[in-house]
Amino acid sequence: MSRVRVLVGTRKGAFILNAEGQRNRWEVSGPHFAGWEIYHVNGSPVDPNRLYASQNTSWFGQMLQRSDDGGQTWEAVGNEFKYEGVPGTHKWYDGTQHPWEFKRVWHLEPSLTDPDTVYAGAEDAALFKTVDGGRTWQELPGLRGVKGDLWQPGAGGMCVHTIVLDPKNPDRMFVAISAAGVFRTDDSGKTWRPVNQGLKSPWELPDAEAEVGHCVHRIALHPSDPNTLFMQKHWDVMRSDNAGDSWTEVSGDLPSDFGFPIQVHAHEPQTIYVVPIKSDSEHFPPDGRLRVYRSRSGGNDWEALTEGLPQKDCYVNVLRDAMAVDALDPCGVYFGTTGGQVYMSAENGDTWSPIVRDLPAVLSVEVQTLQ
Repeated sequence: MSRVRVLVGTRKGAFILNAEGQRNRWEVSGPHFAGWEIYHVNGSPVDPNRLYASQNTSWFGQMLQRSDDGGQTWEAVGNEFKYEGVPGTHKWYDGTQHPWEFKRVWHLEPSLTDPDTVYAGAEDAALFKTVDGGRTWQELPGLRGVKGDLWQPGAGGMCVHTIVLDPKNPDRMFVAISAAGVFRTDDSGKTWRPVNQGLKSPWELPDAEAEVGHCVHRIALHPSDPNTLFMQKHWDVMRSDNAGDSWTEVSGDLPSDFGFPIQVHAHEPQTIYVVPIKSDSEHFPPDGRLRVYRSRSGGNDWEALTEGLPQKDCYVNVLRDAMAVDALDPCGVYFGTTGGQVYMSAENGDTWSPIVRDLPAVLSVEVQTLQ
């Protein structure tokens, strides 16, 4: 029988939630690394018991952890992240130039074919890679070479927060950077180019047609159709049908087109989920009603999914890495909130229930479907 493992990173540790395929009874393990900020926990698609976690504190800095038994035990692995060559400078908040400084790892993306190969998205924005299970890390410097001197932090810093691997083309990868935009490589990370045509950023950029500088919050694709990308931007929900070469807005009738996560249904490439937030200064659901919105047509037409979610006096946020889906049928959809709740739907989003309610603020949610 299939099982589901939910990997949750929070402000004060990591938690692992396990259930059988019915997804109605859950066991909670944790906190792992209690007291540490766990920006991301992720598992290898090749070896599901191989997990990686990024932990950070303002006192001790960054550490990387690895588990080979599904999170029962952990070991610290390599923690040296050096920019290649002379790092140079990038724009600072006030428009001046500022030296590149490594601060933390935001996102870990294991290879689709090798459990020892992992990509790490860092702040200040850079992409690192390990091929030895996390013991050593090397930067892929071509990314920062794409007008990196013009990248500028957003309110949450300047980080590679999303890494998307193309399952049909092992040489192709997408990354999203706050606040620089989306970039694509077609040669395994040697060279990159910005793929931001069609993005409008009138409030963030003097030049709304700028090639870099767009505040992209999250991108997602379905494995069966990797040329179609979906994006939650600082404002606007966007879609590309040509691997990012151009984008069109599909916000449609959403109550707000500001938000952080976006996710694609496991079996329906045109079904996508977002969680609208009131604004960039008010990070809570419109009207205090927590609603996931679903489009079954790849955007524009949206329906509110509310059953089981609080519809009054709810002022939590859902961060960019805090939504995921499982591979079961019907598809399970999961998200965590800054109020410490992890909600799940075993029915494609039609109804919701909390797995846990009282965790620290949730930073990330990943889901593994296990046989």
